[in-house]
Amino acid sequence: MIRVTFLGTAASRPTTGRNVSGLAVQREGDLMLFDCGEGTQRQMMRYATGFNVGAIFITHMHADHFLGITGLLRTMGLQGRVEPLELYGPPGSEETLRVMVHLGAERTPFDVPIRELAPGDAVRREGYEVRAFAVEHGVRAVGYALLEDERLGRFDVERARALGVPEGPLFGRLHHGQPIEVDGRTIAPSDVVGPARPGRRVVFTGDTKPSRLVAEIARSADLLVHDCTFGEEEAERAEETMHATAAGAARLAREAGVRRLLLTHISARYADNPRALEEEACAFFPGARVAQDGLVLEIPFADGED
Repeated sequence: MIRVTFLGTAASRPTTGRNVSGLAVQREGDLMLFDCGEGTQRQMMRYATGFNVGAIFITHMHADHFLGITGLLRTMGLQGRVEPLELYGPPGSEETLRVMVHLGAERTPFDVPIRELAPGDAVRREGYEVRAFAVEHGVRAVGYALLEDERLGRFDVERARALGVPEGPLFGRLHHGQPIEVDGRTIAPSDVVGPARPGRRVVFTGDTKPSRLVAEIARSADLLVHDCTFGEEEAERAEETMHATAAGAARLAREAGVRRLLLTHISARYADNPRALEEEACAFFPGARVAQDGLVLEIPFADGED
């Protein structure tokens, strides 16, 4: 299971309906945050993500993306947390992140190891990794991709039975790549197991203009969450500030062949009525959607199987 909860979808400052940047991603038993803007802990309560966060990944050091760290850690401490919480940021972020960890408290009652991630660096987890990739935002910034390992190929039960393989542990050995012997015959995994199947790919850009680097990492992604600060009528401003328009993000998503596109980091100008942004994006990528705070998505496998 991969569940994505949008905690904050506003650009630069909160509005009455949108908080600043924050995204919660649960993958099986692991809960992660991607950016942690001011007020993120309140959004986590509101949208019931829980506080059992194992890692926070910060895309860049603009205030609307990290000011929520201090309050979140203080709340976790008051709740009696003792487990470490890993904190990741782009190159050059460690000093500021350390200040945020210790601000307002004599000590943090649990460890918060900090690690800078350059483009290409990855954090390995059981069954997947979170990989940093380069974006274009005019400051040292990265996006993050959750990349699952390949899954085992489909097991052909009827073929295995026809070959005389008894159901039980031998099925499991074959499915996990181990040859077996049945009645003096060697049966190879390739006799009953199809080719490996891809895992899921979820890509979160943080703030960026559309770029070739983003398109590469997002190729065939199950979900792309892309900056969409402006409409096309403000394309010049988007270029100056190194953000994306709805059309620009949608063109990139189409080029990359992603399955689903969600747009976030919305300027206050469009916050209450993002319909124009959605229409602009859908002209290039039908089904594109501007995310609202509290939107929850579960990401299925492309083949529809578990």
